[in-house]
Amino acid sequence: QVQLVESGGGLVQAGGSLRLSCAASGRTFSSNAMGWFRRAPGKERDFVASINWNGASTNYADSVKGRFTISRDSTVVYLQMNSLKPEDTAVYYCTADLSIDTLRIGKGRYWGQGTQVTVSS
Repeated sequence: QVQLVESGGGLVQAGGSLRLSCAASGRTFSSNAMGWFRRAPGKERDFVASINWNGASTNYADSVKGRFTISRDSTVVYLQMNSLKPEDTAVYYCTADLSIDTLRIGKGRYWGQGTQVTVSS
């Protein structure tokens, strides 16, 4: 069992930065791939970034490449967001699954409650 709790969201001006954190508990955390998704108002939940179990492999949505960086340590996964744009406004969700392929299609087994990111123009 893995429990996920996100933090770090907030209000920021366009061009600014935020770092999201997802604290994970549970003895199997280190075996799980981790990722971030987001849901903008009126839209479906979209993939943002993923990282494999040992941090050696990362993937990003085209819309955030070069601006966002995903990383992890023993108990936390991070999403560093730079050069933020108003279109990045969304609720950001952390997710975990033993299969990174399952996670990347939005079918991860574990999900956090989400944290709001609002980027003003």
